[in-house]
Formats: sequence, C-alpha cells, structure tokens
Amino acid sequence: MDEKPTKGKMRKESRTGRESYGAMRTGKRDGDRDRIFRIVIVSGAALLLALMILDLFIGEIAISPAVLLKGAADGGAAEAGTLRDILLKIRLPRMITAVLAGASLSLAGIQMQSIFRNPLADPHIMGVSSGAALGAAAATLAVPTAMSATVTGVTVAASAFAGAAAASALMLAASARLKGPGALLICGVMTGFIINALISLMQYNAGAESLRTYYSWAAGGFTGIGAGGCIVMAVALATGIVLSGVGAKRLDIMLFGDEYAALSGVRPGRTRFIALLGSSLMTGCVTAFCGPIGFVGIVAPHIARRLTRSAMHRKAMPASMVTGAILCVTADMLSQGCGTAVPAGSMMALIGIPLILAAMISGHR
Repeated sequence: MDEKPTKGKMRKESRTGRESYGAMRTGKRDGDRDRIFRIVIVSGAALLLALMILDLFIGEIAISPAVLLKGAADGGAAEAGTLRDILLKIRLPRMITAVLAGASLSLAGIQMQSIFRNPLADPHIMGVSSGAALGAAAATLAVPTAMSATVTGVTVAASAFAGAAAASALMLAASARLKGPGALLICGVMTGFIINALISLMQYNAGAESLRTYYSWAAGGFTGIGAGGCIVMAVALATGIVLSGVGAKRLDIMLFGDEYAALSGVRPGRTRFIALLGSSLMTGCVTAFCGPIGFVGIVAPHIARRLTRSAMHRKAMPASMVTGAILCVTADMLSQGCGTAVPAGSMMALIGIPLILAAMISGHR
C-alpha cells in the first residue's frame, strides 16, 4: 500500500523545494554577475588599450603612424628619428605614467571608501598628498632665491616622496592607536590643514621663480617623468595590489561595521592598517612624481561598482583600476589636445566633478 503523506512531511518537502529554488536563483544571480564582471573587464581593457595608442599620437607636434612609416621608406631617417624620439622618450612615458597613476589612485580610493564607509573618501583624505606637497614646498619655496634655479624636477619629486612617506608613517602610527574610522578620519583631515597652513607661510615669503616651480608641480600632470619614475610607480602599484588582494574579503566584511567584523573573526584595526599601508604607498609615489591628481580616487570606484553591479572587492577593485586608468589617459589626451599647455590635474577635475554630481543625482532618484 502507498504511504499517505503526513502534513509534517509535506511541509518539510515544500520547505526543501523553496530552499532549492532559492539556491538556484542565487546561483543564477551570481553567474550573471560573474558574466557582467568579465564583460566589464574585457571591454574596459580594450577601451583602455585603444586610448593608450591614441594618446601616443596626440600633442603639439602631429605624429601619425603613416608619417613614421613613410619617413622610414623614403629615407627621411632624420625626421622619422626625431618623431620616433618624441614618441618613445616623451609620449610613451607620459602615457604609462597616466595608466599607473589612474590605477594606483583608484585602487587606493576604493579601499579608503571601504575602511571609512564614506562614499566621498579618496586617497588624499589621509594627508598623504599634503605631506607630499609639504616636501615639494620645502624643496622649492624654502630655498634661497639665488639657489632656486638649481632645483630640478628630480629634487622636487624626491622631496615630495619624503614628505608623503613621513605623512604616511604618521597616519599608520595613528591607526595603531586610534580606534574607529571616525577618529582616524578627523586626524587625517586635521593633519592636512596643519600642513597646508605651513605651505601658505612658505608661499608668503617665497620668490617668483620658486613659486613658479612649486605651482608647476602642484598643478598636477603626467609629463617629464622618465623610466625611473615609472618603475617606482609600477613597484608601488604591484605592492598595493598584493596588499589589497590579501585584505579583499576582510574589506567586504568591514562594510557592515567594525562590530560585525569583529564578531566574524576579522580584526578591524589590522585590516585598516594593511589597507592604509598599501594606499599610502601608492598615493605617495603618484603624488611625488605627478603632483596632486584629484577626483579619480573618488569617481572610479563608484563607476566600477555600478558597472559590475557588485560591491565585492575582488570584482570592484580590478574594475576600479581599469576605470581609473581610462579616466587619467582621457584627461591626458584632452590636456595635450587643447593646443596649449593645460595641466592634466585641472582637466581631471573638469572630468571628475560632473561625474560625481551625476552619480549623486542618479543615486537620489
């Protein structure tokens, strides 16, 4: 005889069916998000590659691949060689610098937004860029007027890097003693105010040539950086990628707050320290060589999360790096294509501010 199903057994089977259906839907959503992530990364990498190639041929001197090939074929070795030198020694390092700067600042920005749980946090919020500015000011504004002509770009970059390292060490020490992201955020902002006040005092007593040198660095840009600077920035970016990969899952948990993270077995202080270490290293190197490049660290993470439809750091971080590189290369192209010298930092602000406002308006609809 067939056994008649009881109510308890029917409820159990119904609950099991609902759980299986829910698991199937969750798996389908995860599969869709993985597919979206792959599409975003592949299409973003293709767009970035196209922009990188296009950036090489934009500048005050018109260069096209056809001109280079024709010069080599017709025996115009001198002209083709000059154009080739411009391409390889000036524009290629500038383009690589833009890519490294965009990837570094965006990776640092997404970590800052996570550990502070603040959508407007950026790599410069911890006073690292202010420390770099103080170092650059010390190398340009604090020197006597008679020695201002001896200050070179390498000297400014080295001094800015030293200032960024000092500010990073200060904030890392503060993160080990202060509990909670709020106190650390206030400490970083106050440090930036103090440093800016010191720079203002230096500017008040500086000469015209010293001010010109400092302002050329403070405007921000990707030009004048050689192979050595690119290597240093690449090493800093690689170190930041390793550190962020180690703490990606912990940052996911910290989005729910320090108490939840502690209950889940995550040490918030240690996670915050690792994120600050990598972010400070990347931000310090970029700011030392390029000057303060704002907004990319705020904008790129928001665009990446919207495109990938995920807040998980293992997906948002790579997408943010690609997005940041695209933004910086685009800013460099626009600054070089204006027909006159325009700082890439100013162009980045013109790109970033409308994107931030658009994200805020769409988020409140």
